Amino acid sequence: MTSRPHTSEDTSVFQLPGAFCYRLNMTESSSNKLLNGDACQRSSKDKKSGKNGFVKNHCLFQQPQKYRRPREKNHNVVRNPSLYNKPFVESYEETPLLVAVLTYMGYGILTIFGYLRDFMRHWNIEKCSVARERDEQKDFVPLYQDFENFYTRNLYTRIRDNWNRPLCGVPGSKMDIVEQVSHDYNRTFQNTGKIMRDVINMGSYNYLGFAENVGQCADAAIQVTEQYGSGVCGTRCEMGNLDIHQEMEELVARFLGVESALTFGMGFATNSMNIPALAGKGCLILSDELNHASLVLGARLSGSTIRVFKHNNMVSLEKLLRDAIVHGQPRTHRPWKKLLIVVEGIYSMEGSIVRLPEVIALKKRYKAFLYLDEAHSIGALGPNGKGVVDYFGLDPKDVDIMMGTFTKSFGAAGGYIGGKRELIQYLRAHSHSAVYATSMPPPVAQQIITSMTTIMGEDGTSLGADRLRLLSENTTYFRRKLREMGFIIYGNDDSPVVPMMLYMPAKIGAFGREMLKRNIGTVVVGFPATPIIESRARFCVSAAHTRETLDVALKAIGEVGDLLQLKYSRHQPTVTPGLGWMSEESYLQD
Repeated sequence: MTSRPHTSEDTSVFQLPGAFCYRLNMTESSSNKLLNGDACQRSSKDKKSGKNGFVKNHCLFQQPQKYRRPREKNHNVVRNPSLYNKPFVESYEETPLLVAVLTYMGYGILTIFGYLRDFMRHWNIEKCSVARERDEQKDFVPLYQDFENFYTRNLYTRIRDNWNRPLCGVPGSKMDIVEQVSHDYNRTFQNTGKIMRDVINMGSYNYLGFAENVGQCADAAIQVTEQYGSGVCGTRCEMGNLDIHQEMEELVARFLGVESALTFGMGFATNSMNIPALAGKGCLILSDELNHASLVLGARLSGSTIRVFKHNNMVSLEKLLRDAIVHGQPRTHRPWKKLLIVVEGIYSMEGSIVRLPEVIALKKRYKAFLYLDEAHSIGALGPNGKGVVDYFGLDPKDVDIMMGTFTKSFGAAGGYIGGKRELIQYLRAHSHSAVYATSMPPPVAQQIITSMTTIMGEDGTSLGADRLRLLSENTTYFRRKLREMGFIIYGNDDSPVVPMMLYMPAKIGAFGREMLKRNIGTVVVGFPATPIIESRARFCVSAAHTRETLDVALKAIGEVGDLLQLKYSRHQPTVTPGLGWMSEESYLQD
């Protein structure tokens, strides 16, 4: 890799080892200084301190600033259209004022009653059933911030029945759910012994439908299990390096169009354990504010300085790059050892796609490195299913570190990093996940190999191409129908992740329960995974969904939308460039 004029020493990403679930927002403040190893200052005379002597009003103990979305008319501006080979269309309709006011009122009422119940629990008027720290531990640093504890006790518990539902079958286009009931206001649950059959699955990341127990993937995994067993019981550095692992990594590198690749048994650890090996003290990480928690954790563990740019906002990113080059490191003003831009392909809570052509242009202009997380986009985007790079028709060599997971489109587990051969050799020796983690089980590796060769068409069939086409058609159809019904949905028109806005806290639980009554399994999302007033339902479209299945789900969504008054959109359907709002008959003919 080439050196850059603003660095003080060689900046190769494989020469400097790094120091040492709910999405978290990172802010450049003194909280980052604490996380980056700076000393925590004792309280001075003019500042009020807690019992342990530390300043209690330090920003680390305060609530993070609320994320404010840009207005719709400014959010979708493409700075350099010549970089794109297709229209880049994303929708973020502004929250209606009345809905925003009612949402804040709802949270205000819940907060008032929450504090009233806390008062009653404090005086033993009401029994406290949540875990609490003992009195003798009060002088220690609290394990949780006060508001997070308060939110869990008084708001999350009310709708906790919408999550952690146990399945008892394959999570394909339909699934079987074990029925649960709670007799203590969602603090504990008991199984009733009943099973809800054939629930339509609108929440799993099964984009290409490879999460199945029949077919060529399942048959190949069974055969490999009989040959290798179900586990390895060793690391890749010791007795856990099988020939099937090497075959898988060669296939992944060929699929991505890079020189080499390295695979890991856990997708989360692929980010959290490899970023510290790529960056360390004296490096600067520029991270999108809506990056996944695994990227946030990896950046914090690296010991690097972290600065956050607004979501998909190239003006904000370029300003940070300029400031980094002009001012250098804090206090010393020495040049940064490394500039690392960290972005995702598809953002799983927004349904948005990274503006990769513009990011690459800025990366080249300012001589930075680019770390691309394709957890949701690999297999789900592009004419060949090769992710966001394939979607925009870009050169994979322009991305320095290509990361992705096998847990979505491939129906397996684990993750990968692809790039130059020197980068992969460096990570094999310095990545904690590569050195210490147990090797991927052989059946999982075979699932990845079979599904990937199917996508590439190397199995001698058109099954992979057919699934890619079905996913694209289902995504367009589902998004179009939701807009026509009057719902506010976020994200890119080509993203299979479809967030539908609920806003009000009472409607989070109500929507999930009403949909389950209609035999539709959905995922509802609220704070802290989203901004506190932007609660939503998140649908994930799959190639395994038939048109009839989607119509049943859309009918149920429409009924619940009318029941809960969720059709907030004030916009009439408009013609999308190159697509238009077609009738169902003409859509099927196309």
